Amino acid sequence: MRVLWLNWKDIKHPEAGGAEVYTHEIAKRLVKKGYEITLFTSYFEGAKQKEEIDGIEIIRGGKIIGIFDTVYSHAKKFYKKNKDNFDLVIDEINTRPFLTPKYVDKPIIALIHQLAVEFWDYKTPFPVNFIGKHFLEPYWLKHYVNVKTITVSESTKEDLERLGFKDVEIVYNGLDGNILDSVPEKEEEFTAIFVGRLTPTKKPEDAIMAFKMFNKGKLWVVGRGELEERLKKQYNSTNIGFKGFVSEKEKIELMKRAHVLLVPGIREGWGRVVIEANSLGTPAIGYNVPGLRDSIKHNYNGLLCEPTPEAMSEALKKLYEDETLRKRLSENALEWAKRFSWDESAERFEGILNSIIGE
Repeated sequence: MRVLWLNWKDIKHPEAGGAEVYTHEIAKRLVKKGYEITLFTSYFEGAKQKEEIDGIEIIRGGKIIGIFDTVYSHAKKFYKKNKDNFDLVIDEINTRPFLTPKYVDKPIIALIHQLAVEFWDYKTPFPVNFIGKHFLEPYWLKHYVNVKTITVSESTKEDLERLGFKDVEIVYNGLDGNILDSVPEKEEEFTAIFVGRLTPTKKPEDAIMAFKMFNKGKLWVVGRGELEERLKKQYNSTNIGFKGFVSEKEKIELMKRAHVLLVPGIREGWGRVVIEANSLGTPAIGYNVPGLRDSIKHNYNGLLCEPTPEAMSEALKKLYEDETLRKRLSENALEWAKRFSWDESAERFEGILNSIIGE
């Protein structure tokens, strides 16, 4: 099968996140199964316009310049010029969709990790945020209510069905199988860790504030983003270590040694970092918001709390004071992580592709 996959970023984009990891992990496995995958995505400074990564042909056109970026119009032109080369189109929706139902005459699958909803308030000024949340996003998504849709969590599936989507299936995020057999030795001093982009929507400051209220042990902050310099200046402390961008190997080592992962945020598609930490025997404390309430099962592989630093601080205190709870959550985290595999997710994804072509 020849697949055209449309997404606004690819795995090499400097702002690539969990959605791009998901896309790449699924796509490269489909390539190994014999699929021809062309990913059309946005151009960024220093990128090649055409490149092959793990067998995926990547073509870049248009730039992200805000919510009205130009990758969407470039994707439309590319499809119209090359449509005879493809059997199916995947329209991956990150806030703004490619609106393929308006111009694609091949089978379409929509891939939606999460709705934007609150993101409009964090990413755009008034009145754009109000228009986007209440008019633009619902209007855009109306074009997809009859399109076969893949999402990554029960929370997003419920959101979509409330909007009238009729055919939604879940294909979970996966892991590569490098799951520890037992809980590893942790730092001698109680250690919490935040891993993610230092942007307003990820709420790293909430994690720091929660830790400051708790005020025991130490906190590692891993990641980079527009809030990095301000947070460093404002929360300069001997027990808060800003690690910045680290290699995958170092990230894994830090998560393995930490006692708990802190995951605030306004919402997630799933919260892949949760199961990454779980695979290393590290439970999570996360906000009880869409996505995180799917990847964190309260009192099993972590704790959910109300979306405030005060509530996260109380959860930290509970975990710190109850060693039996901490041990149980850490052991359960390993068992939970064993349920997720990129190979199994790719198999399920492939089955959906084949069902569409067969219709």
